[in-house]
Amino acid sequence: MFTGIVEEIGSVKNIVKKGKTLVLTIGASKILEDVHLGDSISVNGVCLTVTDFTKNEFSVDVMPETFQSSNLSTLASSQKVNLERAMAATGRFGGHIVSGHIDGTGKIVSVKSMENAVIYKINIPNRFAKYCIQKGSITIDGTSLTIFEVESDIVTISLIPHTRSYTILGSKKVGDVVNIEFDLLGKYVEKMLGMTETKKESTISTSFLSQNGYI
Repeated sequence: MFTGIVEEIGSVKNIVKKGKTLVLTIGASKILEDVHLGDSISVNGVCLTVTDFTKNEFSVDVMPETFQSSNLSTLASSQKVNLERAMAATGRFGGHIVSGHIDGTGKIVSVKSMENAVIYKINIPNRFAKYCIQKGSITIDGTSLTIFEVESDIVTISLIPHTRSYTILGSKKVGDVVNIEFDLLGKYVEKMLGMTETKKESTISTSFLSQNGYI
């Protein structure tokens, strides 16, 4: 599990195709301080497993489905990526619950600079709009953000200077594709409500039992 608080901006060092799998090698420093083989690291919001590492870089395998459904397919050498280690049991919960299993991608359709923030409008798949509420949480490229406004299939977020400086979101422009993970709690609530609504009502009542001689 992650919290959407980006720990470090890494740099893509190498991209190698290995059959249907893509092997990414990413340069980093902070997140490698206590890394182990098999550790989970969020790369632009996608949970990936460390398969190899040195003191200044690590490698991960990207499966075909992940490659096709995320912006990892657009990565190039030297490109920057958001990185976060899986949350430790003793860690602080700085953002919100993030699984690292993205729901899909969105496209930035507007960028507007304000006095102390930059306002981004992102077009999302319409089927996911139900998970977005004003002041709710959303994960964009692995960054936990608060939804400023929701309008049909357009989500508006506001980036403060700190977020722009310490994540790759500050360099995003109109037309860029971003990975999106919607609030996990909202999905669970929808699932539970759906199960309640579809549950068939029993036709057995006290009257039925009495009429048929059971009581």
